[in-house]
This record gives sequence, structure tokens and C-alpha cells, in this order.
Amino acid sequence: MKLAHFIEMRVFSKENDNEDLIKEKILNLFPFDFKEEKIEVISKTVEGFENKKIKILTVSIKKQRHTTAFIKNLMKNLDLDQKKLLINQLESRLDKSLHFYIRFDKEKLLEDKFFITESGNCFHLNIAIAAYPHKRETAIDIVTAMIKNEWN
Repeated sequence: MKLAHFIEMRVFSKENDNEDLIKEKILNLFPFDFKEEKIEVISKTVEGFENKKIKILTVSIKKQRHTTAFIKNLMKNLDLDQKKLLINQLESRLDKSLHFYIRFDKEKLLEDKFFITESGNCFHLNIAIAAYPHKRETAIDIVTAMIKNEWN
């Protein structure tokens, strides 16, 4: 069953951040070899407040085997409380285009702790839900099954 059309993970790396550690954590979130699968972490440098340089690190995946493996790995790493939070906030995390958004606290994720946050200092995840028919109710059912690991 196809769960997502694409998944995009994005994180900002500020001048004083450990960019190598951030890249390592990005790679750990995706349970496959980037070189072998020809996937890359795209890095773009922008200017932030007070002329400070910020790197935006982005990974996008589209193949079903990649999106499915990513979702399995993600849900395996979320504890019951985080899953309950996602279920309770599902309506507000799903937009009109049926994109499901999650933000993970950057500092905690760098310590291998998956903690959902509303802050901007985060790993930002966008999952374009593959809902057929393309209706909100269908997408809600898919995301609920995804979180509860009931889609295999």
C-alpha cells in the first residue's frame, strides 16, 4: 500500500551548530544507504538575522520503497505518548493538500530522542499522503493507520 507521494525532511544548521552531527542524524532517520540509492542531502546557504549564515539541509524521497521504509523507521522510533499526540493533533497537522507535518525538537533528536515540538528549532517533516480518493477523510484514515502501525 502506497502511503506517501513524497517525504521531505528539512533542518537549519546555524553557524555554531555541529553540521556533521546534524547530517549524521539525518542519515540515521532514513533506513537505507544514500549513495547506493542515489539520494543526497541538499545544502543551501542563506543569510539569517544579523547577517549570520544558515545552511538549510533537505532530503526528499519519492520512491515507494523509500517512503515506506522511512515511515516504518519513524514510527518504530516514536514512543506511545508521541504517537498519541500525533493522533490528537492529526486534524491540525494535515493541510488542505493532504500534507502531514511533524516537527521534531532539534536538540533532542541530536541526542536520539524523538520529541514533537512546535518550535522553529527543529527537524521539519512533510509527508504528502497518498490518499485515493484524494479526500481528507481518506488521508486521516491512512495517517491514523500509519501511526498505529496497522497498514502492513
